[in-house]
Amino acid sequence: MRDHAYVDALAEQHIAKLIAHLPPWAGNAIRWIRRPAARWVRMPVAICLIPGGVFGFLPVLGLWMLPLGLILLGVDVPIIRHGMHRFINWLAERRPQWFQ
Repeated sequence: MRDHAYVDALAEQHIAKLIAHLPPWAGNAIRWIRRPAARWVRMPVAICLIPGGVFGFLPVLGLWMLPLGLILLGVDVPIIRHGMHRFINWLAERRPQWFQ
């Protein structure tokens, strides 16, 4: 069994690789909102994205909003963070081409 520090560090590396695949404007926005000082903006954005993902059947909203909201919420909530980090590491094992 891997310890939390290893799982977290590996997941952060995977997240950085995913962000690198984004267009520059989106990658910069995600990096900015994940900074510790941006908590005051990250929490409301995450809380708005999660219900938006649930209503993904509507034209403007999409299922993509749910995992993004959980990832942003996980930056501040340890229980969610550990679960999302485990999921990201699992995904990296199943789809390594996404993380190159």
